[in-house]
Amino acid sequence: MLGSWSLTLAESDGSSLLDGWQDMWLFKFLVNVLGYATIVIPGYFLISYFKRKNYLETGRGLCFPVIKACVFGNEAKAGLLDDASVTSRSDVESSSSTRQAFKLVFCAAGLQISYLTWGVLQERVMTRSYGAGEAGAEGGERFKDSQFLVFMNRILALTVAGLCCVLVKQPRHGAPMYKYSFASLSNILSSWCQYEALKYISFPTQVLAKASKVIPVMLMGKLVSHKTYEYWEYFTAALISVGVSMFLLSSSSNKHPSTVTTFSGVVILGGYIMFDSFTSNWQDNLYKYKMSSVQMMFGVNLFSCLFTVGSLLEQGALFDSLGFMLRHSEFAFHAMLLSVCSACGQLFIFYTIGQFGAAVFTIIMTLRQAIAILLSCFLYGHAISSVGGLGIGVVFLALFLRIYARGRLKKAGKRAAPPPVQKV
Repeated sequence: MLGSWSLTLAESDGSSLLDGWQDMWLFKFLVNVLGYATIVIPGYFLISYFKRKNYLETGRGLCFPVIKACVFGNEAKAGLLDDASVTSRSDVESSSSTRQAFKLVFCAAGLQISYLTWGVLQERVMTRSYGAGEAGAEGGERFKDSQFLVFMNRILALTVAGLCCVLVKQPRHGAPMYKYSFASLSNILSSWCQYEALKYISFPTQVLAKASKVIPVMLMGKLVSHKTYEYWEYFTAALISVGVSMFLLSSSSNKHPSTVTTFSGVVILGGYIMFDSFTSNWQDNLYKYKMSSVQMMFGVNLFSCLFTVGSLLEQGALFDSLGFMLRHSEFAFHAMLLSVCSACGQLFIFYTIGQFGAAVFTIIMTLRQAIAILLSCFLYGHAISSVGGLGIGVVFLALFLRIYARGRLKKAGKRAAPPPVQKV
């Protein structure tokens, strides 16, 4: 009897220990990476094999066009080009001021609605319970698999981009398809970190870290693209660092549970910034091929869907997440709305940059980040001290100084490094 009880206790302890490991973010991250590796490693060997065998010269048969597009592409490269953007910007100058004002309001409203809704829903999904009598009440069930949300976002974005490619004339595609996989892999890892970080940090902290990612983007730009930067870019980057430090130090002394920032949260947030910085710089390099923004959106999301659905199936998490959706209709609605906001937001990004340029887009998105912090504090009760609020002010002051300096350089006819496009 005692031996049976001891065995049961040991089994219970082992099960709880295993469950504890499965709930750890680092364990989930490594399992996801292993899942992606089961696709990346065979793909690497296949690409190496086709290149080593000079398949472009010797290949024949039905598979030849597919292999050529995936491995070799059209190696003729062109300058940075988005035909739709070039045409639309020339139309901007000739259109009436009233029509331009209407377009600007439309773009600003579309970006604000898409990404503010997305931010509110993101925090709701990752930090509140479903199935309880009241959101966040005891007895509810929390959704834990961030990768499934990434998959949901990417599958809808892929569908939208595919429809745009079919319905709107695009430039002849030249990039080897496999090159999208690098940006795709870093993009899904950054998105996973973005969702997972909300389990350990407050939403205002996450937004402020995203606003300050110009620093790692500059560092990654020097490493990946060998870019050079002006003195004012380093100055504003230093201001951003000071503002973020003020906010984080003030938040760490605050005992309000919704503002707690843990070490795990900071590490995950650092991973998000690193992966996202690589994504934007790699995509900049890909634009040396003649392609449109929609083609870029399709290529990156195609591999994102492949990676995430493969990893989810290997872990058995896909059907668990679908089961959660069936049990909680409110979560299903939130997940679908998240995906719609993500896809629409990407389209608004491309349209706004095409119509008004990167500077106007950056102003709109910077305002969106400030509003997102205020909205999150209002809806979810995040407490921010006076020092933290001053830090937020310093960060956004630095961001607007960057926009102003970039505009002055543009008027003076000097070349400035393009700001990174924000992605979800």
